[in-house]
Amino acid sequence: MTDEARYRELGLKVGLELHQQLDTTRKLYCHCPTMIRDDEPTDGFVRRLRPTQSEMGAVEYYNDTTCLVEADEEPPHDLCDEAIDIGLTMANFLESTPVDEIHSMRKIVIDGSNTTGFQRTCVVATGGRIIVGDQEIGIQTIGLEEDAARKIADDDKRNMRIYRLDRLGIPLVEVATAPDIHTPSQAQETALAIGLLLRSTGRVKRGIGSIRQDVNVSIEGGAIIEIKGFQQLNMLDDLVKFEAQRQEQLLRIRDALVDRGVSIEDIEGKIEDVSNILSGTGSKVLKKSLAAGGSVAALLLPGFAGLVGQEIQPNRRLGTEFSDYARFWGGVGGIFHTDELPNYGITDTEVAEIKKSVGAKDEDAVLIVAAPKKNCEDALQAVLKRARQAVVGVPAETRTPLADATTKYARPRPGAERMYPETDVRPVKITLARLKRIKREMPETLEKKKKRFVEQHGLSEDLASQITRSLNLDLFESIVNQLDVSPTLVVVTLENTLVSLHRDGVPTESLDEHHLVNLFEAISGNEVSHEAISTILTYLSENPSSDLEEAIEEAGLGRIETNQVEEVIKKIVSERVDFVRERGEAAIGGLMGVAMKELRGKVDGKTVKNLLVAEVERVLSE
Repeated sequence: MTDEARYRELGLKVGLELHQQLDTTRKLYCHCPTMIRDDEPTDGFVRRLRPTQSEMGAVEYYNDTTCLVEADEEPPHDLCDEAIDIGLTMANFLESTPVDEIHSMRKIVIDGSNTTGFQRTCVVATGGRIIVGDQEIGIQTIGLEEDAARKIADDDKRNMRIYRLDRLGIPLVEVATAPDIHTPSQAQETALAIGLLLRSTGRVKRGIGSIRQDVNVSIEGGAIIEIKGFQQLNMLDDLVKFEAQRQEQLLRIRDALVDRGVSIEDIEGKIEDVSNILSGTGSKVLKKSLAAGGSVAALLLPGFAGLVGQEIQPNRRLGTEFSDYARFWGGVGGIFHTDELPNYGITDTEVAEIKKSVGAKDEDAVLIVAAPKKNCEDALQAVLKRARQAVVGVPAETRTPLADATTKYARPRPGAERMYPETDVRPVKITLARLKRIKREMPETLEKKKKRFVEQHGLSEDLASQITRSLNLDLFESIVNQLDVSPTLVVVTLENTLVSLHRDGVPTESLDEHHLVNLFEAISGNEVSHEAISTILTYLSENPSSDLEEAIEEAGLGRIETNQVEEVIKKIVSERVDFVRERGEAAIGGLMGVAMKELRGKVDGKTVKNLLVAEVERVLSE
């Protein structure tokens, strides 16, 4: 069975929500610049977040690039016109229908990442489509929303989370697809296709964290699972595959529980304090908790034996899901369960006594947690709720992606009631004149640009694909449009030579665009040979304050006249005349290396070869 057939049989449905930071001059609801800073913030303040159990948020800000809007001490400004134009550009790309009037809404957020306690968002267009391969993927909405504050650190001792305001309010364009995606590979291809259109606007930020995907996944009989904030586009197919696998395995666990006659009512939730049984345990985790005045509690799960330890995602089991719930709701470090015991210093005898204490039979599982008594209670009550859901199937929830493309429990899925109108921001009418202007100014898509580069500049498919997806795209176009220089040479330099030098330890990050433009101007004017590129770039990387002339002089790479090159070639051949007569024209290859080494980038290889061939032929003819 092919992958496509297998996932269609599973009833896999995937919807994507791509969030891309926009490169505008101002934030979405204020006039601060959209810049992320590395220097220390100017100051900060503390805000208590009552919905999250009295956790406090320390907020850091900059006097010169953040304002009172981010601190929620001043009303929001009007919507950013630049961001609206970019949203309307995407609407044209995706054949979406712009709304008549944009109304901002508030979306409740209680994790501290928004000083207001909500995120502002608005719909710009609805409907539309994108063609991926031979499949049409529907577009539900195109919207704009403000990015959240950056989480800097957690201070567990003070129950405090530290945020920085520089990112808060940066405009995000959100493109939400319909659940028309039916295979993991199709999900990745769709995300890539939308990403290329976003980049085609020429107005999006690049780099880590600038684009994030929320991925909604379900299979037949499962539930809609929202995976928030996935950034590794090249692993999106794995993310979808692993979530489909997780739901499939959870449905099998449900069926096994039903076959064993387990019902929700059977899972009574009897929690037993077993601290006395484990008072002399060799388990370091349990011993540490007991020594600190904590307790060890056990929960009976009837009919769960062998299922808690069952793998549902790579290296993640049903017991891992129980542990996620215990950590989130009880603030504990994790749980033990009898599918993995005896282990971790817990003996056979201790396991037997715990089972006896809670009345466990052979077909039952027992979960153990060590923490202060209240935390044990909260943790096991959360696990109890999750265990009851296992009898039903797959609980609908929001999950957090992990580095290996598996996921963990984040929170329950929010309802629509968390959205309500933003009364402090005026609506924006979308006029016919504005729509006509957007249509006139539509940028070329990267896919069309790639085809044009092949036809107009003679680039290979690979090089054209490489440069259209590169941060150096604008620089490439500027150079080839202004200078008489090989487009292929420019791409190879920008995308391969610089990367190779960086891997060799050359600090290429110190180069500016003017270094590269000046280099290609010199190549275009025959002042230096393209063979000198690596040497010159190395020198400029290590001496960024130097100019091109200094680099050429220091490296001894000044261009020499053709008659001087001829003299060098004649000398090389005359010193090896016996070798030439013995090998004939085959000697050219060996002599070429000698000549290029001696001329050290002062002349291009094609000229050297032509002169060398002529001189060898002259010697042979004599």
